[in-house]
Amino acid sequence: MPSKPFTVAFTGDFYDSSGNPKYADLGLTVFNDHRNIKTHAFKEHRKQITPDQLEGVNGVIVLTPSVTRETVSQSKDLLAIGRFGVGYDAVDVNACTEADVVAYITAGAVDRPVAEAVAGWMIALTHNMLIKDRLVRTGKWDDRSRYMGKELRDRTLGVVGLGGIARKLIELLRGFGMKEFLAFDPFMKPEVAEKLGVKLVELNELMQSADFVSIHCPLTDQTHGLIGAKELALMKRDAYLINSARGGIVDEDALFEALKTHKIAGAALDCFAVEPVVTPHRFGELENVILAPHSIAWTDELFRDIGRTACQGMVDLTQMKRPNGVLNPQVFDRPAFNEKWQRLCG
Repeated sequence: MPSKPFTVAFTGDFYDSSGNPKYADLGLTVFNDHRNIKTHAFKEHRKQITPDQLEGVNGVIVLTPSVTRETVSQSKDLLAIGRFGVGYDAVDVNACTEADVVAYITAGAVDRPVAEAVAGWMIALTHNMLIKDRLVRTGKWDDRSRYMGKELRDRTLGVVGLGGIARKLIELLRGFGMKEFLAFDPFMKPEVAEKLGVKLVELNELMQSADFVSIHCPLTDQTHGLIGAKELALMKRDAYLINSARGGIVDEDALFEALKTHKIAGAALDCFAVEPVVTPHRFGELENVILAPHSIAWTDELFRDIGRTACQGMVDLTQMKRPNGVLNPQVFDRPAFNEKWQRLCG
């Protein structure tokens, strides 16, 4: 018996104004052996997915638009929201559950590229790479003695959140001879951390002890503003803050003040409280900061792996399997969801 047709839509920001893919590989080859799955792109990019865009759509793979209660308000045939990445602060998970829509992220697919980018930032910060580049560009060769660097050797890394990215980062850094790995993660079991060679500590102890504080937790009501003036004041003067997670986790006013007054040595930021940043950001005035437009880990490999994971989630659903990275597992206990799932895929 042939499988039922299943339509998967991609949000408009995967494509340029001519309808051509912006990225080399979105993992669409996963669908090659599943002819029942049909794909198309939204005709236009909107900041929020609207119900009319989902007409006739059974699953949608989302890059940047938000998914709200309004988005899923007419979700008779919408079965799944697949978030292209691991951050989900722009997805109303509760609304998805109430609308009998499963929401999932591409867990695991981002671990290596983000960890690699953070490790690169750590080296760039401690070796003053941006500053030394400017010395040559501005003919200030003789100023080089003012900018002595430091190595990663014998230094302590503190991660806020001990998920897949943080674990991969620690794995990559072991070869640098770092002194210790600390983690603040209220949800992590001590025996798991011990097996990873990581010491679980409270946030204050981590801020006081770490030479690098790297943020790897999701943005939630509990983590919003988690790193504020009080926490930054605990850091060593020669310590660095790295945020590749979400901007709202860090109090930007407090961080700007700490960097401007050199209460900490520097920072690297891939995300901001308000995005996109389309005018020069105040952090750009500072010499001890490296900035990126929420894309420091974007590589061809990253998009390929995320795409394959997102597409595989849709394939799994058409085969009556639960995808990996589900955000609302309780939806599988809802009779209305199961009736919809059976109707569309069973």
